[in-house]
Amino acid sequence: MEKSHSLEQLSPEPYWQQSCSMSSFPSLNEDLDVDVAIVGGGITGLTSAYLLAKEGMKVALLEASELANGTTGHTTAKITAQHGLIYDEFRSHFDVDTARLYYEAESDALHFIENLITNEGISCHFTKEDAILYTTMNRGVSKLEREFEAYKQIGVKSEWLDTLPLNNIPVKAALKMDQQAQFHPIEYINHLVEMCRSLGVHMYEQTVVNDVKKGQKQTVHTTTDHLVTADNVIIASHFPCIDGNGLYFSRMYADRSYVIAGFVPDDECPKGMYYSIDSPTRSLRYTTVDNRKLAIISGESHKTGQEVDTAFHYEALEQFAYELFSEFELTYKWSAQDLTTLDKIPYIGRISRGYPNVFVATGYRKWGMTNGTAAALLLTDLIMKRENRYESLFRPSRFASHPSLRQFMTQNADVAKQLLKGKLDQVNRQPEDVHVGEGAVVSVEGKRAGAYRDEQGHLHVIDTTCTHMGCELHWNDGEHSWDCPCHGSRFSYTGDVLEGPAKKPLKKLE
Repeated sequence: MEKSHSLEQLSPEPYWQQSCSMSSFPSLNEDLDVDVAIVGGGITGLTSAYLLAKEGMKVALLEASELANGTTGHTTAKITAQHGLIYDEFRSHFDVDTARLYYEAESDALHFIENLITNEGISCHFTKEDAILYTTMNRGVSKLEREFEAYKQIGVKSEWLDTLPLNNIPVKAALKMDQQAQFHPIEYINHLVEMCRSLGVHMYEQTVVNDVKKGQKQTVHTTTDHLVTADNVIIASHFPCIDGNGLYFSRMYADRSYVIAGFVPDDECPKGMYYSIDSPTRSLRYTTVDNRKLAIISGESHKTGQEVDTAFHYEALEQFAYELFSEFELTYKWSAQDLTTLDKIPYIGRISRGYPNVFVATGYRKWGMTNGTAAALLLTDLIMKRENRYESLFRPSRFASHPSLRQFMTQNADVAKQLLKGKLDQVNRQPEDVHVGEGAVVSVEGKRAGAYRDEQGHLHVIDTTCTHMGCELHWNDGEHSWDCPCHGSRFSYTGDVLEGPAKKPLKKLE
């Protein structure tokens, strides 16, 4: 069938943000003294602010851009403990108890969200759905069988399936985790914001934190030249905006993945949330918009900055949709960036031993709705000095010899490779060769640079050396950004920081 839209015509803003506006807040315009300062206005930051304010704490929340405009707003909004093929891996690399503890932490987060929605009467399209892993390949069947055995060992309510009601997908086997959920994340976040406001939480947007000084009280320094002093600080800014000597840039890597959404026939939408374990992965779920079914399809993951033609990934998802449905009205597209730790378990807890009153939450590996909520529950207990049985599971200072050591060596060897590769690039194009809407690596006075010509014909030329650790950036034609292949920093075509760990903008060239 003919395609209903071209990808170029679609806004890269997620469906959630196009369909639901957020409240806005001013930037920090005064010095504050609070009990807890929270950096980051996503699911973790806002849930932590709500929980701590309920405990009677005076809380300030600082967001660098707009609330829920980052990874939280770019989610596919599955609320599930089924995080791909993970439980067999955890019982193999660690033990069955670790796998069970992770499952229970994610399940507790799901139940917290469900109870909050029920008790507060939050209207956010929350529905209970089964989460289903599937494979179309013979070798995938044995992987699912091992995962099913892990499910049974740790007590997951699940079912083995031989078929699925998915058109034109030759499913070999599937594994169902019962009673998971999905929702509209921005409508949920909006209610959290209003609850935080009613509890007296000080919320600020367009407030970038560039340092935290430790002492009897912690001092949060912002680019608005105002200070926030606090007994405790939570860093929930996706990539930690301060490192605290924890070397987080060397213990995580950044992935980009892509999402499209379109209207499809109601009778071609079976219940459930689907995730293919094959490569490339495919994630599929449905929601209802104006009494029509909207299919949300994601996948095509790759390391940030290590793909040349990122627009290809949107096209691959679009092709999958047209093969799956008899009709597909492409309506939305967006992308997301996620961080993965060395052992695939998030880092949640004290940022390092040298900063006992500064806490971090990061490395959710694409499963931020449950991991982010689990983080808020754990951090609240730590700050309130209560025991929490998940503290050791998520402790950021852990470093298991297997698989962490192997992953540490692999990731940092890749960084060295990307650093050297960028420095040896041969560049032949000149800035004047770049066309309207095009970005490219160019040569300026014999040195590597980046150029983008906007729709008005204006040429933007920047130094492509990342301000974090000096790797050379690559052009992302899908999002019109400059991306770092080493640690995942991203910059706009004008040089402004979009994603950390970089803090400083790129140098602009004449």
